[in-house]
Amino acid sequence: MKKIPRVSAIALALTLLLSLCGCGAADGKTHLTFQIWDVAQRASMQAICDAYTAQNPDVMIEVQVTSWTEYWTKLEAAAESNTMPDIFWMHTNQILYYAEFGMLADVTDLYEDVEPGFYENHYSDISIANAQGSDGRMYGVPKDKDNVVLVYNREMFDQAGVSYPDENWTWDDLVSASQAIYDKTGKYGYMAYNEDQLGYWSFVYQAGGYILNEDKTQAGFTQPATKKAMKFYIGLQDNDWCPDQAYFAETQPGTAFFSEIGAMYLEGNWELMNKSINFPNMEGKWDIAPLPKCPDPESGDGRATISNGLCYSTAAHGKTREAALDVIKFFGTEEAQRIASSYGAAVSAYIGTEEPYFEAFENAGYDLNIRVVEDQFEYGIQSINNSARPKWKSPVLDELTRIYAGQVDIDTGLANIQNIVDTETAKKLADE
Repeated sequence: MKKIPRVSAIALALTLLLSLCGCGAADGKTHLTFQIWDVAQRASMQAICDAYTAQNPDVMIEVQVTSWTEYWTKLEAAAESNTMPDIFWMHTNQILYYAEFGMLADVTDLYEDVEPGFYENHYSDISIANAQGSDGRMYGVPKDKDNVVLVYNREMFDQAGVSYPDENWTWDDLVSASQAIYDKTGKYGYMAYNEDQLGYWSFVYQAGGYILNEDKTQAGFTQPATKKAMKFYIGLQDNDWCPDQAYFAETQPGTAFFSEIGAMYLEGNWELMNKSINFPNMEGKWDIAPLPKCPDPESGDGRATISNGLCYSTAAHGKTREAALDVIKFFGTEEAQRIASSYGAAVSAYIGTEEPYFEAFENAGYDLNIRVVEDQFEYGIQSINNSARPKWKSPVLDELTRIYAGQVDIDTGLANIQNIVDTETAKKLADE
């Protein structure tokens, strides 16, 4: 088996220290660690742990939160030394990588004693695919599902005399509203950030294009519909009402928006409760809407939003493997997923447990059109990934940066991106 590259000795030492929590303790209980990267979801994750330990008092679970970057640095070091946390979140960006190296427990048959076809009966195709490896086996229990929404500033729209965005909005409306807001207020309109999931990906699929073909063996950056969307999205930066990428290198779109510098940006629904809590001064000033649709798509009805989702995983090997498997088995149940949804931090993946997520906003009195998230699942597109993505993700971003900076024309740049993705994908397939 190929070896995962080494990381710093310090990170490894820290991980080894943390891993001791998973060992047996003097109190006779099984102590498990559960690592996540989002402090905004600590409460919901603690709640499902408490629900499990209430039924299994011989088990104790410690929820540990780190930053996104630190999380993956530690996890890679732990994987190499076979000291992974007992339970951890797995992201679609990484699941193929870890599954390929045999680091994740196969949970395909985890519920066979409960209900044959459990995953298919209770999770969407996207949620299942998000938890699968390249071999089609399940390497995690689906945790949540999400989509991308348009966030907008009501006050700026009012000041510009522009109607709020709705399900009928198109790219043309996005442009005209941005110009009107800029002309009337001097504020930025839509902030077109050079990003994939929270940027150009949805626009590509709205136009009828694709980033990867159906079997994920080739890119689609030179396809007419994809080129159309990319030219539209990248071209937004040419307007006075859109910051350039040098601006975004210093200021994220969300930061600019909640500083009332810009009127619109794309956000994942997993951030909406966090933003509501952390920016009380913006209460009533902002709302969400469906993504504007392509007015003249090459195929489809012009609607699309990227839909992603995490899963709960445990290591393929380890002293606490069986105990951890029992925990994540519970995490995938209707009971646990309904609890997790109720905190409004993420929409649980289990079909039928979504409602508490929306009720959390309504019960808290947050004046957001939160049902937009629910409606958009109808036309969600699975987050883009193949086993070569760790190799092509950064080079693609670098080439897009060159296009934005005018160092290469867009047609040449997109051809270069096509070559980057196809070359790395072909190499990966040849190694398998």
